[in-house]
Amino acid sequence: MTARALMFSGTGSDVGKSLIVAGLCRLFANRGVRVMPFKPQNMSNNAAVTEDGGEIGRAQALQARAARVPLSVHMNPVLLKPQSETGAQIVVQGSMIGSAGARDFQARKRELMPAVLDSFARLKADSDLVLVEGAGSASEINLRANDIANIGFARAANVPVILIGDIDRGGVIASIVGTKHVLDPDDAAMIRGFIVNKMRGDASLFADGMDAIAQMTGWAALGLVPYFDDARKLPAEDALGLRELLKSHDGNKDRKIRIAVPLLPRISNFDDLDPLRNEPQVMVELVERGRPIPSDTDLILLPGSKATIDDLAILRAEGWDIDIKAHVRRGGRVLGLCGGYQMLGMRISDPHGIEGAPRNVEGLCLLDIETELGPEKRLANVAGVIAGTGAVFQGYEMHVGKTSGPGVARPFLVFGDGRPDGAVSSDGLISGCYVHGLFASDAARAEFLSGLGADATGDSYERSLDDILNRFAEYLARYVDIERLLTFAK
Repeated sequence: MTARALMFSGTGSDVGKSLIVAGLCRLFANRGVRVMPFKPQNMSNNAAVTEDGGEIGRAQALQARAARVPLSVHMNPVLLKPQSETGAQIVVQGSMIGSAGARDFQARKRELMPAVLDSFARLKADSDLVLVEGAGSASEINLRANDIANIGFARAANVPVILIGDIDRGGVIASIVGTKHVLDPDDAAMIRGFIVNKMRGDASLFADGMDAIAQMTGWAALGLVPYFDDARKLPAEDALGLRELLKSHDGNKDRKIRIAVPLLPRISNFDDLDPLRNEPQVMVELVERGRPIPSDTDLILLPGSKATIDDLAILRAEGWDIDIKAHVRRGGRVLGLCGGYQMLGMRISDPHGIEGAPRNVEGLCLLDIETELGPEKRLANVAGVIAGTGAVFQGYEMHVGKTSGPGVARPFLVFGDGRPDGAVSSDGLISGCYVHGLFASDAARAEFLSGLGADATGDSYERSLDDILNRFAEYLARYVDIERLLTFAK
């Protein structure tokens, strides 16, 4: 029997599309349905390594986890990874094919549709149900020509659409009804129903609103979903999720350990921070531009970056290099992950122009290492131990560049095959590595926090994610008309 499919588009970004698809993936998986997530085109610097050796957006990795299926490059066949305000790296079916400016990419979309439809067909052939997530807003009529991410894909693949609106940001009636108004009638006909997400307070007060939207659009009212607070504990899809991290500082001033993270423009894979910020004794504070790094910080953590050299220049422009070196003089700890690790070295060279014009720049000179960026990208799932301890970890590598120098003789990590990774300064205060997902491993997180004078809860981070997904699946079953929703799948 041919699998059915249903697409979930939004009135805008960050309305909860990714989370609702993840919750539905877990709900149907719990019912014994072989369900697959799919997002034709994604734009995010939060990515995951798949079992077939490529990369996809972090949201699709979470959805695959919810569906209890292995990660595949076909779940997100086109991934854009921003490198500047107007340009991005293009990843197709897991492999980088080059970079393009925003306008150039719009012209190239038509040639990417075959890959998108190929990946979609592969998932359908291996599932009972495919849940498709749109990108951004369904009403971006200025981008409708050659669209592969929203209604353009829905029409090409003949997939019915459910529209999601966010009542928490206000104007949800106008945003849903307005979507119907601005779309071409044939595009609007692809939308069969709507869900209003993130309701706070008395839901009965919006009953008339649901009826009004249904009457004005002719679309089925499928559910009013109350705000689900624990969603903030799940890995975020893109930089919009940083809002939750910024909010989370409030009320956390009494925590035992303070970790400061300079918020650089091209931050990537910032879900590395999630297991740390979920620890009761730890406060993770994102330091926005224009602010100094707090002097009472226990650890400064430099996260991954999609444009390491440019972000290093911003770090210096903000004066954070001075703050970091003052922190080290006071005996403070510094950790660099991936791009942050490269910044800690003596020099970063880019002879091939991977991040722009070929150039060589001085690093922060806190580790005796040098990095040369190159055209080859390392994508691999890895496991091992923190050097000198029995603390095991699992994670993944996703980087360009090779790092060498005397500092690597004191590695931070040792992989299962004996290969070292990272470096640690002679006094043990400065360390860095290429591994993402390190702190999702409970033993590695506990070992690292103990070195800072804090205790981990002992709770399993991975188990906590599954618990949240299960609870959200039950939540959706309560507030969404699931049986009616399924009648629209085709």
